[in-house]
Amino acid sequence: MDHSYSNTKPHQKGKHLKLNDRTTIQELHSKGYSNRAIARELNCSPSTVGYELKRGTVSVYRYKAVEGQSTYELHRSECGRKSLFLRRHKFIDYVSHCFHNHGWSLDACVGYALAKGIFQKDQVVSTKTLYNYVDLGLMDIKNGDLPEKVKRNTKTRRARVNKRILGRSIDERSPRVESRKDFGHWECDLVLGHKTKDDDVLLTLCERKTRQFFMIKIEDKTSASVMKAFDKLREYYGSKWNQIFKSITTDNGSEFADLSDLEQVSKTLVYYAHPYTSCDKGSVERHNGLIRRYIPKGDRMDKYSVEDIAKIEVWCNSLPRKILNYKTPEEYFDTELDRIYRRR
Repeated sequence: MDHSYSNTKPHQKGKHLKLNDRTTIQELHSKGYSNRAIARELNCSPSTVGYELKRGTVSVYRYKAVEGQSTYELHRSECGRKSLFLRRHKFIDYVSHCFHNHGWSLDACVGYALAKGIFQKDQVVSTKTLYNYVDLGLMDIKNGDLPEKVKRNTKTRRARVNKRILGRSIDERSPRVESRKDFGHWECDLVLGHKTKDDDVLLTLCERKTRQFFMIKIEDKTSASVMKAFDKLREYYGSKWNQIFKSITTDNGSEFADLSDLEQVSKTLVYYAHPYTSCDKGSVERHNGLIRRYIPKGDRMDKYSVEDIAKIEVWCNSLPRKILNYKTPEEYFDTELDRIYRRR
């Protein structure tokens, strides 16, 4: 069929109609051609012509090519797969809730949700994708809200004069302790507030295997106050002390000068880290950093009650950890205590 209004380039079957195709439909339809005849002219299916006539008919019998094209473009703009952000909106809301209300990291939100079966794998996005959403401003979490992301090491290193090691060196510590396979090996430190003699301080301890964290408020940073706190701990755990506190690794601060005395009254071994090497007790240092989210440097420690300190400790021990397969330190610590207390 040869018509003056035919396309110069025939329509390719299986492709979307273009405006010139719709113009041909308008011309042929106005002349009374059937859908099948129009389809033969355009090299398309008769049903395609039928759908197009419905799409572009502005009155009962009048088809407009421009109207059909506009409707087509509108439908095309609304079709297609929704973005991953929209399809995972329930999980995104869950992440936002856990971040703002529980203080969890983005990775903890992802890992815990999968580990506990709260969401399935095809219902979540990866940690990296969450950070991308934060960068793009798609979430109600900002980069400034992510403490680890905005940290910058701006301190310059300076030469240190060797400091005397107070007792047994960390070099004498068993490789089993380094492996974190055995329970009962702790790291110890002090967290200062206002750095004045009349302010309280925090004695902090972290168990290397479970990452259980203790925060004990003491009167000052003297060795007498430190030992008083350990005496109370020994009294609390009683006959199980030696199984729960097999070793303690600390630094060479004068406040820990008498800590090795524990070796005379128990089976606990006390190790002293290399001078000026905080990484020797990285677990407790990491947890001290968590404290600073609630107690900024320079704040007086005595303005925080024992209840305030306890709440921070509970929060630290309730954080799901990637290294613990997204379980919490509290879960692992309780399991170890149950095992010890079941023994006769």
